[in-house]
Amino acid sequence: MSTQTNIPQNISQNVLHDAPFLPPIETPGSFMMRMVYRFTRRQFGKVLTPLKVFGARMPLAFGTFYGKISKLDRKLQLPPETAMLIREQVARTNVCLFCIDIGRAFTIKASMNQSKFDALELYRTSPLFSDTERAALDYATELTKTKQVSPETFARLRASYSERAICEIVWLVASEHFYNMTNIGLNIHSDMLCDISRKNTDLAQ
Repeated sequence: MSTQTNIPQNISQNVLHDAPFLPPIETPGSFMMRMVYRFTRRQFGKVLTPLKVFGARMPLAFGTFYGKISKLDRKLQLPPETAMLIREQVARTNVCLFCIDIGRAFTIKASMNQSKFDALELYRTSPLFSDTERAALDYATELTKTKQVSPETFARLRASYSERAICEIVWLVASEHFYNMTNIGLNIHSDMLCDISRKNTDLAQ
Protein backbone atom coordinates (compact mmCIF):
# COMPACT_ATOMS: atom_id res chain seq x y z
CA MET A 1 0.00 0.00 0.00
CA SER A 2 1.33 3.40 -0.92
CA THR A 3 1.54 6.23 1.59
CA GLN A 4 -0.43 8.44 -0.79
CA THR A 5 -3.57 6.35 -0.19
CA ASN A 6 -3.64 7.69 3.36
CA ILE A 7 -3.42 11.41 2.63
CA PRO A 8 -6.42 13.63 3.38
CA GLN A 9 -8.97 13.68 0.58
CA ASN A 10 -9.18 17.47 0.41
CA ILE A 11 -5.70 18.05 -1.01
CA SER A 12 -4.85 18.40 -4.67
CA GLN A 13 -2.59 15.76 -6.16
CA ASN A 14 -0.57 18.60 -7.74
CA VAL A 15 0.56 19.70 -4.27
CA LEU A 16 2.28 16.36 -3.75
CA HIS A 17 4.85 17.18 -6.43
CA ASP A 18 5.71 20.75 -5.44
CA ALA A 19 9.33 21.37 -4.46
CA PRO A 20 10.22 22.86 -1.06
CA PHE A 21 10.34 26.65 -1.03
CA LEU A 22 14.07 26.47 -0.18
CA PRO A 23 16.33 24.05 -2.07
CA PRO A 24 17.55 21.05 -0.06
CA ILE A 25 21.20 21.23 1.01
CA GLU A 26 22.65 17.90 -0.09
CA THR A 27 26.16 18.47 1.33
CA PRO A 28 26.21 20.49 4.57
CA GLY A 29 29.27 22.50 5.45
CA SER A 30 29.72 21.50 9.08
CA PHE A 31 31.19 18.19 10.19
CA MET A 32 28.50 17.70 12.84
CA MET A 33 25.69 18.17 10.35
CA ARG A 34 27.33 15.68 8.00
CA MET A 35 27.27 13.20 10.89
CA VAL A 36 23.60 13.93 11.44
CA TYR A 37 22.95 13.27 7.74
CA ARG A 38 24.79 9.95 8.01
CA PHE A 39 22.81 8.94 11.11
CA THR A 40 19.43 9.72 9.57
CA ARG A 41 20.36 7.93 6.35
CA ARG A 42 21.20 4.85 8.40
CA GLN A 43 18.00 5.15 10.47
CA PHE A 44 15.49 5.98 7.72
CA GLY A 45 17.19 4.87 4.52
CA LYS A 46 17.56 8.48 3.34
CA VAL A 47 18.33 11.96 4.63
CA LEU A 48 15.03 13.54 5.66
CA THR A 49 13.91 16.55 3.64
CA PRO A 50 13.20 18.74 6.71
CA LEU A 51 16.79 18.19 7.76
CA LYS A 52 18.11 19.23 4.34
CA VAL A 53 15.79 22.23 4.02
CA PHE A 54 15.44 23.50 7.60
CA GLY A 55 17.98 21.81 9.86
CA ALA A 56 21.01 22.39 7.64
CA ARG A 57 20.36 26.15 7.64
CA MET A 58 19.97 26.47 11.41
CA PRO A 59 22.37 26.13 14.35
CA LEU A 60 22.67 22.53 15.51
CA ALA A 61 20.81 23.33 18.75
CA PHE A 62 17.57 23.71 16.78
CA GLY A 63 17.89 20.16 15.50
CA THR A 64 18.64 18.99 19.01
CA PHE A 65 15.34 20.51 20.11
CA TYR A 66 13.54 18.18 17.69
CA GLY A 67 15.24 15.25 19.40
CA LYS A 68 14.16 16.47 22.81
CA ILE A 69 10.51 16.29 21.78
CA SER A 70 10.80 12.62 20.84
CA LYS A 71 12.66 11.89 24.07
CA LEU A 72 9.92 13.57 26.09
CA ASP A 73 7.34 11.42 24.31
CA ARG A 74 8.99 8.39 25.91
CA LYS A 75 7.93 9.73 29.31
CA LEU A 76 4.24 9.71 28.37
CA GLN A 77 1.96 7.29 30.21
CA LEU A 78 -0.60 7.15 27.40
CA PRO A 79 -0.50 3.94 25.33
CA PRO A 80 1.92 4.47 22.43
CA GLU A 81 -0.80 3.64 19.90
CA THR A 82 -3.10 6.30 21.38
CA ALA A 83 -0.29 8.85 21.25
CA MET A 84 0.39 8.07 17.59
CA LEU A 85 -3.30 8.20 16.71
CA ILE A 86 -3.44 11.72 18.17
CA ARG A 87 -0.28 12.84 16.35
CA GLU A 88 -1.53 11.41 13.05
CA GLN A 89 -4.94 13.05 13.46
CA VAL A 90 -3.37 16.45 14.12
CA ALA A 91 -1.05 16.03 11.12
CA ARG A 92 -3.99 14.99 8.91
CA THR A 93 -6.08 17.93 10.09
CA ASN A 94 -3.23 20.34 9.37
CA VAL A 95 -2.44 18.49 6.11
CA CYS A 96 1.25 18.02 6.89
CA LEU A 97 2.14 15.31 4.39
CA PHE A 98 5.64 14.76 5.74
CA CYS A 99 4.31 14.27 9.29
CA ILE A 100 1.55 11.91 8.15
CA ASP A 101 4.16 9.87 6.29
CA ILE A 102 6.79 9.65 9.02
CA GLY A 103 4.14 8.97 11.64
CA ARG A 104 2.85 5.99 9.69
CA ALA A 105 6.41 4.80 9.20
CA PHE A 106 6.88 4.75 12.97
CA THR A 107 3.61 2.86 13.49
CA ILE A 108 4.66 0.21 10.97
CA LYS A 109 8.04 -0.19 12.63
CA ALA A 110 6.33 -0.52 16.02
CA SER A 111 3.87 -3.14 14.65
CA MET A 112 0.82 -1.07 15.58
CA ASN A 113 -2.65 -1.86 14.21
CA GLN A 114 -2.43 -0.54 10.65
CA SER A 115 -6.14 -1.11 10.01
CA LYS A 116 -6.90 1.42 12.71
CA PHE A 117 -4.58 4.03 11.20
CA ASP A 118 -6.05 3.36 7.74
CA ALA A 119 -9.51 4.07 9.21
CA LEU A 120 -8.49 7.18 11.13
CA GLU A 121 -10.60 9.45 8.92
CA LEU A 122 -13.64 7.41 10.01
CA TYR A 123 -12.78 7.17 13.71
CA ARG A 124 -16.17 8.53 14.82
CA THR A 125 -18.04 5.56 13.30
CA SER A 126 -15.45 2.81 12.84
CA PRO A 127 -15.78 -0.14 15.25
CA LEU A 128 -11.99 -0.26 15.43
CA PHE A 129 -11.98 2.71 17.83
CA SER A 130 -13.05 2.75 21.45
CA ASP A 131 -15.16 5.52 22.97
CA THR A 132 -12.08 6.53 24.94
CA GLU A 133 -10.03 6.95 21.76
CA ARG A 134 -12.89 8.86 20.11
CA ALA A 135 -12.95 11.31 23.04
CA ALA A 136 -9.23 11.99 22.63
CA LEU A 137 -9.46 12.31 18.85
CA ASP A 138 -12.49 14.62 19.07
CA TYR A 139 -10.55 16.83 21.45
CA ALA A 140 -7.42 16.85 19.29
CA THR A 141 -9.40 17.54 16.11
CA GLU A 142 -11.43 20.38 17.60
CA LEU A 143 -8.40 22.02 19.20
CA THR A 144 -6.45 21.79 15.94
CA LYS A 145 -9.27 23.07 13.72
CA THR A 146 -10.70 25.85 15.87
CA LYS A 147 -7.88 26.59 18.36
CA GLN A 148 -10.42 26.22 21.15
CA VAL A 149 -12.38 23.41 22.80
CA SER A 150 -16.04 23.36 23.81
CA PRO A 151 -16.98 22.42 27.40
CA GLU A 152 -18.88 19.41 26.02
CA THR A 153 -15.83 18.07 24.18
CA PHE A 154 -13.64 18.55 27.25
CA ALA A 155 -16.23 16.87 29.49
CA ARG A 156 -16.10 13.74 27.31
CA LEU A 157 -12.32 13.80 27.48
CA ARG A 158 -12.31 14.24 31.26
CA ALA A 159 -14.72 11.31 31.67
CA SER A 160 -12.22 9.04 29.94
CA TYR A 161 -8.78 10.26 31.04
CA SER A 162 -6.90 11.31 34.17
CA GLU A 163 -5.64 14.86 34.58
CA ARG A 164 -2.11 13.65 33.78
CA ALA A 165 -3.35 11.97 30.59
CA ILE A 166 -5.26 15.09 29.54
CA CYS A 167 -2.10 17.16 29.86
CA GLU A 168 -0.23 14.55 27.82
CA ILE A 169 -2.85 14.84 25.07
CA VAL A 170 -2.43 18.62 25.09
CA TRP A 171 1.35 18.11 24.78
CA LEU A 172 0.88 15.81 21.79
CA VAL A 173 -1.37 18.29 19.99
CA ALA A 174 0.89 21.26 20.74
CA SER A 175 4.19 19.58 19.84
CA GLU A 176 2.73 18.07 16.66
CA HIS A 177 1.86 21.60 15.55
CA PHE A 178 5.55 22.49 15.89
CA TYR A 179 6.46 19.71 13.46
CA ASN A 180 3.55 20.47 11.13
CA MET A 181 4.12 24.21 10.82
CA THR A 182 7.84 23.80 10.13
CA ASN A 183 7.11 21.53 7.18
CA ILE A 184 4.03 23.33 5.87
CA GLY A 185 5.79 26.70 6.09
CA LEU A 186 8.59 25.43 3.85
CA ASN A 187 6.34 23.38 1.54
CA ILE A 188 7.92 20.08 2.59
CA HIS A 189 5.90 17.02 1.60
CA SER A 190 6.12 13.25 2.02
CA ASP A 191 9.50 11.50 1.93
CA MET A 192 7.76 8.16 1.24
CA LEU A 193 9.14 6.78 4.51
CA CYS A 194 6.00 4.73 4.97
CA ASP A 195 6.81 2.74 1.84
CA ILE A 196 10.40 2.22 3.02
CA SER A 197 9.14 0.91 6.38
CA ARG A 198 6.73 -1.48 4.67
CA LYS A 199 9.51 -2.86 2.45
CA ASN A 200 11.84 -3.30 5.44
CA THR A 201 9.07 -5.07 7.37
CA ASP A 202 8.37 -7.40 4.45
CA LEU A 203 12.08 -8.23 4.13
CA ALA A 204 12.32 -9.02 7.84
CA GLN A 205 9.46 -11.52 7.68
